[in-house]
Amino acid sequence: MAELPAIIFDLDGTLIDSAPDIHATANKVFLGKGLQPFPFEVVRGFIGNGVGVLVSRLLQSQGLDGAGPLQAELVASFVKLYEEAFDLTVLYPGVLEALEALAAQGHPMGICTNKPEAPARAALRHFGLDRHMRILIGGDSLAQRKPDPAPLQAAIAALGNGPALFVGDSEVDAETAQAAGIALALFTEGYRKAPVEVLGAKLVFNDFRALPGLVSHLSVRL
Repeated sequence: MAELPAIIFDLDGTLIDSAPDIHATANKVFLGKGLQPFPFEVVRGFIGNGVGVLVSRLLQSQGLDGAGPLQAELVASFVKLYEEAFDLTVLYPGVLEALEALAAQGHPMGICTNKPEAPARAALRHFGLDRHMRILIGGDSLAQRKPDPAPLQAAIAALGNGPALFVGDSEVDAETAQAAGIALALFTEGYRKAPVEVLGAKLVFNDFRALPGLVSHLSVRL
């Protein structure tokens, strides 16, 4: 019998829609330094490469230094506030049902995200996802972050180094999967900006309730 693939998930834009809380937290820390707030779409467009890159891009969009002492202060403030920022964050429809079905099928599962590890763990606990995840690799767990393949490879190794599928929503996730030589299942309702057809996904879905069936059909080819 073929070994069931491990399934590693991105978090923001894949399992949870956290953009509203990221937007609110960014505006809070920028206003706290006397800087201008941002429209929602500006912040949403910068999500995906971790908090440090997000803050750098926001500073640069205001004509400020994206790599100086102010950036480090804003990152620290953001992470402190964001760890318990769940008021505006929601699970995507069907996520819990999909995870329960995949667990029942016997797939080992984990998380590979650019969100810092502490807020990522807090989010998993808050939404009851932690019981399904055997490993979490956050944006500060290693020296490298996605799209470097090292975090995804570390998650796969922790789940037994067998066949694996990466579930993500963005260009960063597509590049990570390609660099690691892992098949990508692309969730189309997240923070992606590029057309679906250029991202090289093995599976494409817009409803998590469809994922367990799609994975069952793909498993025989991994």
